[in-house]
Amino acid sequence: MKRTCIVILGLFVLASVSAAEPIEIGNDLQLFWDDALIESKTGDVEFVLQRPEPKEMILATGEFWEGNVSAYFTFLQDGNEYRAYYRGAHYDTVKKVMTHREVTCVAVSKDGVHWKKPKLGIVDFEGSRANNIVWDGIGTHCFAPFVDSNPDCKPAEKYKALSRGRYVKGSFDTPERQKGIVGLYTFASADGLHWKQTSSQPVITKGAFDSQNLGFWDVNRSKYVCYSRLFIDGVRSIQFCESSDFVNWTDPVKLKYVDSPNEHLYTNAVAPYARNPKIYIGLPTRYLPANSRVEPLFMFSRDGLTFQRWSTAIIPESAPADRAGNRSNYAATGVLQLPDDPAHMSIYGTEAYYTGLDSRVRRFEYRTDGFVALQAKQAEIVTYPVVIGGQAIFINARTKKGGSIVVSLLDTAGKAIPGYTAKDAIAFSNNQIAAEIKWRDGRSLEALVGKAVKLQISMTGAELFSLQVK
Repeated sequence: MKRTCIVILGLFVLASVSAAEPIEIGNDLQLFWDDALIESKTGDVEFVLQRPEPKEMILATGEFWEGNVSAYFTFLQDGNEYRAYYRGAHYDTVKKVMTHREVTCVAVSKDGVHWKKPKLGIVDFEGSRANNIVWDGIGTHCFAPFVDSNPDCKPAEKYKALSRGRYVKGSFDTPERQKGIVGLYTFASADGLHWKQTSSQPVITKGAFDSQNLGFWDVNRSKYVCYSRLFIDGVRSIQFCESSDFVNWTDPVKLKYVDSPNEHLYTNAVAPYARNPKIYIGLPTRYLPANSRVEPLFMFSRDGLTFQRWSTAIIPESAPADRAGNRSNYAATGVLQLPDDPAHMSIYGTEAYYTGLDSRVRRFEYRTDGFVALQAKQAEIVTYPVVIGGQAIFINARTKKGGSIVVSLLDTAGKAIPGYTAKDAIAFSNNQIAAEIKWRDGRSLEALVGKAVKLQISMTGAELFSLQVK
């Protein structure tokens, strides 16, 4: 995995925590992407943005119902199947015109690496149903489905989507079934393949929506949420609204950022982080209007409204090639954990957009939890008091040759707890996703369950990504 050294100057702590208020972390994964859990840190230590490794090209959009401006890819998992939904569209760069109506397509995979376009027989396109088109009505420009995790979701609406009513024109007659008005309509499906439009009029009307507008069930709010496009003084921005029923929505509010400049964010790719849904991550694509280039960024939030956004692109134009042209370097929506590979997470990015006969999608691979690392040459970190809710501590970390991580436990007054001191601890010197912290006499945390302690973490030549008590 590549690393880029970006020091986070602003602290991203959403709530002030005192020693008198121990944090109930339970078994939740604790991500070391900011100072939220850290009471103090001394020494040479910083938060460092990570970059994913480019892997194989997994999809090309060369079918005659697809084309070189196929876009707005949404990757998701349903059971043991992975799916990629996207727009099929083509632009004649000589005539400067769209050549056929936009459609919504799907590709499927069992491993997230090898993808197929099923011949579904659902939609007729130029006399044939032997295609992977799943939707041909209003909203095909930026149709972005999600699997509804609402426990009260009707089986017939297991899949849902929000998409805009505005349509594109070109060297073809737009069918009446695709003509809507500005705003976001709702859609539903039992299987993610056979869709129906569930609102006759837009349910969200305040915004621009000419982007990938995302919805999902937010377990933290017990509501549906939507992240969509708006313009503020000519700058592309991201807004948020919520709904209890997917029909009636609050007025959108603009997202806030910690120490980030005002810049064009073309897409947002916001979603709950699967390993801890209390954290929201985003892969927004920054738009550079001077030459229509785009580059994906990383951001995350603890409330879904205020985000820490890094300024360096996570996928540079050189990773590997064909990313420097007009809108040729989008990050797709969706972070996937692939089968039998707990050590990595996959994201997907576009390349070769706009020119030629097709566009392409490439897989990129992160270390699990490895979007940001707490990196130390020589440092000591002390956490706020946390209530122990399990038998052992596991860390996701790696050390350099000769490096180490030592975890000891303190009481809420900062005094070492006998049996869990630095002298009792067995140093970690390795590269593991879930390494159990051990003490020399083999003791567990059983005697401390339900009690508040501070974790003292001494790091030498090491990177720490996450921690979990379970």
